[in-house]
Amino acid sequence: MPEVLLEALKQENVILRMQEDIKRALKKPVSERHWVMVIDLRKCVGCSACTVSCIAENKLPPGVVYRPVLEEEIGTYPNVTRRFIPRPCMQCDNPPCVPVCPVNATWKRADGIVEIDYEQCIGCRYCIAACPYSARTFDTGRNYDDDTPEQFEYEMTASFEYGKAWPRDDGSPIGNVRKCHFCLHRLEQGELPACVTTCIGMANYFGDANDPDSLVSELIPQTNAIRLKEEMGTEPKVYYLV
Repeated sequence: MPEVLLEALKQENVILRMQEDIKRALKKPVSERHWVMVIDLRKCVGCSACTVSCIAENKLPPGVVYRPVLEEEIGTYPNVTRRFIPRPCMQCDNPPCVPVCPVNATWKRADGIVEIDYEQCIGCRYCIAACPYSARTFDTGRNYDDDTPEQFEYEMTASFEYGKAWPRDDGSPIGNVRKCHFCLHRLEQGELPACVTTCIGMANYFGDANDPDSLVSELIPQTNAIRLKEEMGTEPKVYYLV
């Protein structure tokens, strides 16, 4: 069997396993789940497919990006290379963004995902300043068809976040802070986050860390697993394999 086909089958099996991990987790009470993401930086090629799929899945407007791919230069000239680092929200167990919100519009769910109430958010942006990962952005209300002869119907269709439809012409989340939520609307239907399924290098893994049989539970203890800015005590739930 050709090597390319073998690799494709291997990747499909990983996706199917993670889907089974999610379905198994959803059978447990919310408080017994612990969603985490593992990103293998050795496999990331910087294609930004995860960024694009996230924008499409969550129907993000100009200037709002939930999952940028950062670039890091490694080495000393002339022996220099680049490493690509996808940066979603870290869904911290000790999130600095939560206590600074003056109206309690952001909080940590029982399963660990940090959520935002768009109807409660007043757009003060304190949480943006507090986040050490720059994982939050502000929706200024721009559309891709601004300053064009006509407005496209697509721009006004609703996006679905936090279990609710948000039409673009109905106020929120315009004027609110927005961020990655691990594709909560997909997750609660037993589906993987969009970024995980669209990665061409199969560099993203997702599941319940409280399940000892899940794929992520096998990856987290590896000696090459790190978390960003652990020294700040944020306890991020995104791990990187380096």
